[in-house]
Amino acid sequence: MCMEKSLWKKAVEFHGHSCPGLAIGYRVAEIALERLREMRSADEELVAVVENDACGVDAVMLLTGCTLGKGNLIYRDLGKQVYTFGSRNGNRALRISVKGEVLHRPDPQLAELRKKVFSGTASPEEKARFREAQNRRIEQILNMPEEQFCKVEEIDFKFPSKARIFPSVKCSRCGEMVMEPRARVREGQFVCLDCFEDYSRGW
Repeated sequence: MCMEKSLWKKAVEFHGHSCPGLAIGYRVAEIALERLREMRSADEELVAVVENDACGVDAVMLLTGCTLGKGNLIYRDLGKQVYTFGSRNGNRALRISVKGEVLHRPDPQLAELRKKVFSGTASPEEKARFREAQNRRIEQILNMPEEQFCKVEEIDFKFPSKARIFPSVKCSRCGEMVMEPRARVREGQFVCLDCFEDYSRGW
């Protein structure tokens, strides 16, 4: 599958650098849009559930238009390279899991090089070698056959309700405004979560 260079460049600019992690998210989003026959979401036509907070999520946001601000990006802190995309228009959803072979390719030399680069001890030549290896990996991820890259399943999906705008109340302790559903009551007054002290007996 050929990458659309202008869109990849936009993803790199948005993320700040190119890396294999970004390429994974780019590829996942590309597959989801193609399979669901969807365009970038202007509002909440698409919903994305991401199970990690890694580099690839930036590419997912850019390509699909699913963002925290619009309420159609849902983050589940599971540490997995698994992504679910739902199309409200088509009433369909896909679960895409990236294959382990894509994520973990043991290479002791590259692992040692990575340590040096990230610890700031790599020489200019070592940095160049690492960058070349990263670029090869990116090209591989973006162009490998889909069946080697991931598993795609059509699933039943309960769409979350669309984002709502709630009134805000003032926290009686810090004075900051807080969305009403996130406020708590303490000593008969509204407080924000930061100022709220939970009481539990462990039941």
